[in-house]
Amino acid sequence: MTSLISPVGWLVLAASGVSFALAWALGWIELAFVGATLAAAMLIAIPFVFGPLRYRVGIELQPRRVIAGERALGRLVVHNAGDAASVPSQLELPVGQGLAEFVIPTIAAGAEHEELFAVPTQRRAVIVAGPATSVRGDQLGLLRREVRWTEPVDLFVHPVTARLKPSAAGLVRDLEGEVTKTITDNDISFHALRAYEPGDALRNVHWRTSARTGQLMVRQYEETRRSQLLLVQATTAEHYASDDEFELAVSMLASLGVQVIRDATQLEAATDRLRLGTATPTALLDDTCRIAPREQGPGRIRDVVREAARRAAAPSVVIVIGGSLAPLAEFRAVETVFGSDTQILAFRAELGAPSRITRVGESTVVTVGALDELSRLVRRVRP
Repeated sequence: MTSLISPVGWLVLAASGVSFALAWALGWIELAFVGATLAAAMLIAIPFVFGPLRYRVGIELQPRRVIAGERALGRLVVHNAGDAASVPSQLELPVGQGLAEFVIPTIAAGAEHEELFAVPTQRRAVIVAGPATSVRGDQLGLLRREVRWTEPVDLFVHPVTARLKPSAAGLVRDLEGEVTKTITDNDISFHALRAYEPGDALRNVHWRTSARTGQLMVRQYEETRRSQLLLVQATTAEHYASDDEFELAVSMLASLGVQVIRDATQLEAATDRLRLGTATPTALLDDTCRIAPREQGPGRIRDVVREAARRAAAPSVVIVIGGSLAPLAEFRAVETVFGSDTQILAFRAELGAPSRITRVGESTVVTVGALDELSRLVRRVRP
């Protein structure tokens, strides 16, 4: 019952008690009247919080996924499940950082009432609508009774993405896999012949050469592997010049990741704090809605990439995304995390700057000044 008393109600009760105490101590009848008036206000407020509400409430968002800037609408439906007409009430619906308030009129038994509302989608985010809560209380706000009717509903506002050419983001030229410098006895990329050694499989014997030299010779191969791409964004806030630059970096990650998934290339995607879903483009885009700048975190991009690689399969291509304030040496240091068989590509978001491609050590650094430049730059990249 005490949970029904609002902060204003507690203040009124305290003022009433103090008035009675001072009236008794000082003998002032006026203070007794003040205390009685405040106590009466609390008593009069009690009937306003009682009375049954038999609602069925639903929240619908259309659509459930939008691109930042697109329009999204919500629909609040209140159905009277009682046998008699309902009394007027007030419903509150949190929508993101805001709060929508609806006055629900009298609803006949079995009828329903609907309210439409717009959802702000200017920025990438996961916007939570709900839970819908009915509020009953007096006009002075002394007592407040809340009844929760629904569960929260998520609206995913995806980042704006650039459409890339097929196979452009995978950076894989060989459908069978990338040739590595590792020599093996069983693969598809022929390397050389060597003398037979006990234990070698007879299926690898090259019989023509063996007959010509009079010595058993076996084939050696260069090991090939399917492309495994690791996509990492460093989200430390000090690496980005502005919030818009950070959003550009997220859009770059989403654009590259979506195309890699469409190319059926194996992908792992992560940030400093999140491991992103890569089963489908939608799963990846949903998770990019949750990426936020990190005020305090690993200062070095190398450490971010190392942590992401620790939880993923050994990559053949690593794409690192960062901001314009991250030193180029930070991107070059990523080379020390992997072997020589791994290609390193760095994408720097630098809003408004001329787009360009440069080499830093063994890494390729792509500076992107606008999202619509990304497709052209990726076509020019050679790992």
